[in-house]
Amino acid sequence: ALPEKKMVYKGLVRNEEDVNKLMLTPLIRYPLLGGSALITFEKEEVAQRILEMKEHVVELSCTEELEELERCRIRVQAAPVDMLLPATLEVGLTWSSRSILLSDLPTLSISEEALLDKLELFFSKTKNGGGEVESRELLDDSSQAVVTFVQDGVAEPLIARGCIPVLIGKEKYKLKVSPCTSGDITNLQLWPSRCPRTVLLTGIPDVLAEEPMRDTLEIHFQKGSHGGGEVDVLAYVPAGQRAVAVFTQDT
Repeated sequence: ALPEKKMVYKGLVRNEEDVNKLMLTPLIRYPLLGGSALITFEKEEVAQRILEMKEHVVELSCTEELEELERCRIRVQAAPVDMLLPATLEVGLTWSSRSILLSDLPTLSISEEALLDKLELFFSKTKNGGGEVESRELLDDSSQAVVTFVQDGVAEPLIARGCIPVLIGKEKYKLKVSPCTSGDITNLQLWPSRCPRTVLLTGIPDVLAEEPMRDTLEIHFQKGSHGGGEVDVLAYVPAGQRAVAVFTQDT
């Protein structure tokens, strides 16, 4: 819902079957147990070499904490990182007849609760086209809010206006008003995928502090003589701890 404006369309025409399709950007949370590490290399072929070798002997004698031991080594195992990615996702959308979605909220030096109070005060007045407010909620990104009215018929005229100047404090801010929809997943199909540049290292003993061990592993696996190469990122979790690694789409 936007204000009327004369426009000349110069975009691309898409096939009808492409309409109403979602583009998914995977954001996978991968549990990482203690005594393990995830290492991502810059090149896929390096990760493949590390996986083919399976077991790796890492030299620790160069560390200050173990200077009394002239030659101390640990053995770690390399395994692939497998996960499930969404292949097909269908979502059934429901349009709320009593709620509106407010976008482009300003960033103000007031609390979130105070901002919601001011929005409720504005939209509860009939002269502003509103009505009695049942609930209000600030969304996670803090730039959008949902206002729900007690009665039907209040939200639709506001949505038809598209944008509304809202008085917040002593200033007016132009907020975008859109329909508020909720969705339920009706069909989800997953397919197995293997990370091409990331390797899981397990069996790491608790013999060094976290930072020295992380540095030691990175130094070892970036050496070509050990089958390694340039390391993009390395995450290490000491024994007795747990962590969650977040994987995003490789660009």
